[in-house]
Amino acid sequence: MKNYSAKEIKNIVLIGAPGTGKTTLAEAMAFEGKVIDRRGSIENNNTLSDNTDIEHEYKRSIYSTILFTEFMDRKLNIIDCPGSDDFCGSLFSAFKVGDVGVFVFNAQNGWEVGSEIQARYARLLKKPVIAVVNQLDADKASFEATLESIRASSRVKPVVVQYPVNQGAGFDSFIDVLMMKMYRFKDHDGHREELEIPAEEMERAMELNKELVEMAAEHDEQLMELYFDKGTLTQDDIRAGLKIGLANREVMPVFCCSGKRDIGTKRLMEFIINVAPGPLKAPKFLTAEGEEVAADAEAPAVAFVFKSQLEQHIGEITYFRVVRGRIAEGTELVNSRTGNKEKLSQLFAVAGKNRIKVTELSAGDIGCTVKLKGTRTNDTLAAPGTPVAVEPILFPEPRYRAAVKCREQGDEEKLGKLLVDAKYEDPTILVEYSKELKQTIVQGQGEHHLNILRSRIQGESKIQFEYIAPKIPYRETITKVAQADYRHKKQSGGAGQFGEVHMIVEPYSEGMPEPKNYKVPGKGDMVLNVKTKEEYDLPWGGKLLFYSAIVGGAIDARFMPAILKGIMEKMDQGPLTGSYARDIRVVIYDGKMHPVDSNEISFKLAARNAFKEAFRQAGPKIMEPIYSVEVLVPSDYMGAVMSDLQNRRAMIAGMESDKGFDRLNALVPLAELYRYSTTLSSLTSGSATYTMKFSSYEQVPADVQEKLLKAYSDTDEE
Repeated sequence: MKNYSAKEIKNIVLIGAPGTGKTTLAEAMAFEGKVIDRRGSIENNNTLSDNTDIEHEYKRSIYSTILFTEFMDRKLNIIDCPGSDDFCGSLFSAFKVGDVGVFVFNAQNGWEVGSEIQARYARLLKKPVIAVVNQLDADKASFEATLESIRASSRVKPVVVQYPVNQGAGFDSFIDVLMMKMYRFKDHDGHREELEIPAEEMERAMELNKELVEMAAEHDEQLMELYFDKGTLTQDDIRAGLKIGLANREVMPVFCCSGKRDIGTKRLMEFIINVAPGPLKAPKFLTAEGEEVAADAEAPAVAFVFKSQLEQHIGEITYFRVVRGRIAEGTELVNSRTGNKEKLSQLFAVAGKNRIKVTELSAGDIGCTVKLKGTRTNDTLAAPGTPVAVEPILFPEPRYRAAVKCREQGDEEKLGKLLVDAKYEDPTILVEYSKELKQTIVQGQGEHHLNILRSRIQGESKIQFEYIAPKIPYRETITKVAQADYRHKKQSGGAGQFGEVHMIVEPYSEGMPEPKNYKVPGKGDMVLNVKTKEEYDLPWGGKLLFYSAIVGGAIDARFMPAILKGIMEKMDQGPLTGSYARDIRVVIYDGKMHPVDSNEISFKLAARNAFKEAFRQAGPKIMEPIYSVEVLVPSDYMGAVMSDLQNRRAMIAGMESDKGFDRLNALVPLAELYRYSTTLSSLTSGSATYTMKFSSYEQVPADVQEKLLKAYSDTDEE
């Protein structure tokens, strides 16, 4: 195939709710560009997209697929994205390198919750969108109802470019009000005839053409003046106005098609080539420092990696967009993150599983290479001596977590490696072994997301494992001042052990005054003279402040690190439930030592036990992680969702209506969120979505603390 320049390339992302027909439309586009000579189908498991075993099993997109087509001497790079929100990471990656979204709607369903979710992502990422009303050949198709639902829900104003003449099972014609022609299709292979608009349709076509002209004129003063002078605009003028409106996300042109019958595909592609922003007109890539990188083919090469994949028999496949310059076979580039050189020995244009060898890729183009050493998603490869790091993709926070448990203990290490490989391919999967919880925790976008991960690993490796409820990373702290002292004494022939530590503990809060006077039960008023202060940000959050107020050399300064170590050890495994302790101030004010028997181990043990005793007298409390949860739910289901959240000890923080959806904000304990995605889907027939983000640690209610203490004490006894 030929090498394309930036002005000959368009990069589009197919988005839409599940079941809207994105994969079938992508197949029709590839067919029209002669990349394939016959179209596959979802039913027959032979489409360019959806080419993995697990996608064949589920009959839906699970991974994004990169493909291309050649049309009108141009190259269209297409990224077909899954519709399910559980796999939204693919959409974030695709929109990083795609310049425009082709937003597909099912003519039977109109604007769905999946449409709302994907529209939010397009808005968040500031990407222009073109609407395609698909499946107009379905029995219950309604272009008018779909258009009305788009008008009611979209933040971007729709403008009709095409409407169907005979929607439903006999759909074979539409009227294009930009071209002012009727197109009728003779077969299911895209062969069309261009006809004059029938007399009975002329009034409607003229009215929609006028709306299109007015919409185009709105976006450019010169066009507006021209429109006032002549009362109309030429096709080229309309395209010029739509280019501006589309690029600014102020207008969403609406097309109609049947991907399955290849009706309307060609006209959609013509419009994308003529009107959609390409690499030269789309917003420029930014570096991590916020500087723009233009798609200049003559400048030193820069490529951004947006997807990584492991394929049996081949190994690592790296997908990238050439941001700047040209990359030829054998080019050596430097990974800006690692500093390592990478040789791109082979270059490919991508059509699903098919890879077509090319000699060069130019600025604005998308392709892949194989067997790079240490390059992964979000890395930048740049010409030696011209370091550039492109701003990374910001993936959404995980909202579902589970612990993994192997059926065979010996499989744990193998499973760990496979999970890390999965994270390499899908950055929205997070995997970590928690030393605190003694569990391997996997996080993803939903239960379905993690179940697909398990199915794939079990299918490929035969390792059997299950998900279980993860333990909660509780924290322990105190609520009042307490004092304790402890003497560690051990004599067993020869040198013994002796250390005595007196300490005061109190809760720490930001900005509190330095320690001086204390009223200690049983000790009366105590005035301390602080000698040293050490402040530690704890790895698990919160602080420890460690003071020495020792007078008269009661404890030698060389034993203070051992005392600190003893306290830290007990904070690492808190006295109540073994959870980490935090936000505590400790003052060592007295003690005793022995000229022969005192050593570091003695003071470490004395401090550890004194801290444990003081902690238990200081109104100890268990704290739990609280997450900020935002639920987007159709208004009809709001009551059920709110009631469920309140049963989960949630504190409702606010509500607002948003174009047929309600947005509910709540603070919810993590302990109550296990499998929440499944419950929410069940309560709302799959029509709601949510995000969650860590907010803070808060004290658990007394009844919950009692249960946790009992559970820990039962475990201890075992």
